[in-house]
Amino acid sequence: MTVLLETDRLRLRAFADSEADVERLYALDSDPEVMQFLNGGKPTTREALRSTSLPRLLHEHPCIDSRGFWAAEDRGTGDFLGWFEFRPLREDSSAEVELGYRLGRTAWGRGLATEGCLALIRKGFTELGVERVTADTMAVNGRSRRVMEKSGLIHVRTYFQDWPDAIEGSEFGEVEYALTRADWELRESGRTGLI
Repeated sequence: MTVLLETDRLRLRAFADSEADVERLYALDSDPEVMQFLNGGKPTTREALRSTSLPRLLHEHPCIDSRGFWAAEDRGTGDFLGWFEFRPLREDSSAEVELGYRLGRTAWGRGLATEGCLALIRKGFTELGVERVTADTMAVNGRSRRVMEKSGLIHVRTYFQDWPDAIEGSEFGEVEYALTRADWELRESGRTGLI
């Protein structure tokens, strides 16, 4: 099992092309609250997970010599909590990556999303050659926006898209948050008293 990183409470490991991971993903994507801001709360079928989601989660990105999606597990129990995304926006460059996460309700309200995001951001800026981290969510998704803000990302813009299947709240648009390496380094130097 390839492990990308560990935090105090999380282990981020590579997904496997296995029925066990398909079942974990199915349970996650079957929760209407987890899927609320993604598709209005509809479950993902096992077939869609096998044919579409899992290949995306297993994709290798040569520019970072790594995958872009990682299964999140509780370090203490080994329980599957969901996943994190740290995926280059271009196949040939690690300069800009998209940060994302989908955690089950058992992980909500415990600071785990922020903990995982902070660790990925640090790894990206210190080891993977990342220059900019970006993240998007629906404008009405307050919990996800708070995670982005606690992770140091700044609101860049609100934008509107035409979705084929609009869901409740989409009329308020999407928001993009971002953090550059320069801004991250400035904050980190301030935390360590190096300014």
